[in-house]
Amino acid sequence: MMHRNRLVSRGMVMAVLVFSLSSCVRTTPAPVGKVLYVRLGGQTMISAVVDQFVTNLLADGRINRRFATADIAKLRGHFVDQLCVVTGGPCVYTGRDMKSAHAGLKISGGEFAALMEDLATALDRLRVPAQEKVQLLALFMPMKRDVVE
Repeated sequence: MMHRNRLVSRGMVMAVLVFSLSSCVRTTPAPVGKVLYVRLGGQTMISAVVDQFVTNLLADGRINRRFATADIAKLRGHFVDQLCVVTGGPCVYTGRDMKSAHAGLKISGGEFAALMEDLATALDRLRVPAQEKVQLLALFMPMKRDVVE
């Protein structure tokens, strides 16, 4: 079952890549409606997603060493604020920009993909609807260029 979920997550990451690229050339306006933050369930759901995401990161042998010396509470707070901001919520992100925060860390594309899979798994576990999941993951994909060296 875990293997199947990992394949589904990888498939979702690839779908997000395609979605991200196709949304860059959008010629019609995006549909009007509630912002993603509201559709996800607001601050309560954002916090739940981040809690599960951090749990996934720390359990993921592919990348958990990257967080071995991190202040997890501070990291969690930054993740909550960042997720809130990118989804259109009322939060303020006070952390460093992604490029300077990850400079010199030599993070690989595979490690970034693992992180995205861990986020996708958190969204699955919390039963976030597919449309919102794809939209949320697509918001984080552009960060790859600032994180991966």
